[in-house]
Amino acid sequence: MKKILLTLSIIILSPLNILAYSENIIVGGENIGIEINSDGLVVVGFYKVDGKYIGSETLKVGDVILEVEGISTDSISGLSKIIDEKIEDGKVNIKIKRNGKVIDTTLNLVKEDGVYKTGLYIKEKIAGIGTLTYIDPSTLIYGALGHEIVMSETNERVEVKNGSIFDSYVNSIDRSANGSVGSKNATILYNNKIGTINENKDVGIYGIYSKDISGKDTSPVAQWGDIHKGSATILTTTDDNIVVEYNINITKLNKNLISTNKSISFEITDKDLLQKSGGIVQGMSGSPIMQDGKIIGAVTHVIVDNVTNGYGVFIRTMLEEGEN
Repeated sequence: MKKILLTLSIIILSPLNILAYSENIIVGGENIGIEINSDGLVVVGFYKVDGKYIGSETLKVGDVILEVEGISTDSISGLSKIIDEKIEDGKVNIKIKRNGKVIDTTLNLVKEDGVYKTGLYIKEKIAGIGTLTYIDPSTLIYGALGHEIVMSETNERVEVKNGSIFDSYVNSIDRSANGSVGSKNATILYNNKIGTINENKDVGIYGIYSKDISGKDTSPVAQWGDIHKGSATILTTTDDNIVVEYNINITKLNKNLISTNKSISFEITDKDLLQKSGGIVQGMSGSPIMQDGKIIGAVTHVIVDNVTNGYGVFIRTMLEEGEN
């Protein structure tokens, strides 16, 4: 199944003018579609050209191609165009990012049937679904997922160039069972964009919400000391895009992990949800956790060996990251 730049002008703010998140926020629970354009092209695999894995001679899975012959590229078509125009002696100079370091190197290509082949499988976009956690009514900053988005092939966090969230509705659910995590199956309405994606962080994705929020109710934000073990609820979508409240039980609170996405431990106790999903499924990440009328956090992880149990992130940890 994780600083918002609002203006390009430079403004010097006194401490009294620094914006803080709202103490009453709009609580989510809606299913959302997610599409991210990564900062560069991510290498996710290799294929043989003329009997050899030529791409693996220079690159590794997880490398990000930033430039080809000094030209930035973030699309497969753009990469092909630059290669066709700039290639010399079957080689191109490339700039890549590997393990956080920028490296200049050379990529060898092979001409096959009149076309230069790189031997690389690469990705330019990442798409998926998740759950909206909150919208700050004062700034329209939203938070979702409660954890970072990683590239499935590399398990590396996706660096965001830009991205969008969309309306989405759930068609069905593949149920979880111990040892096997299920998932929501959903349709993403790409013609219904509802916000940007500006950041992908350990405790969620963040951007600016653009859908009309008129008439939406707000809920108070809990302090850590307000949260206690025992009964609580999560808000999530199991059918269409209808948000339903389901019962859970908070089993453990770990203040030492308050800055992480695993500070709250819980178990699902709601019979209806267990019947529908078997437990926590992929796509529930970001589902708001409510207790005593306040939002306290969001669902982030499932325990694979016991899929009725999972972890959550403290809501103020998400809010602080959104403001950063």
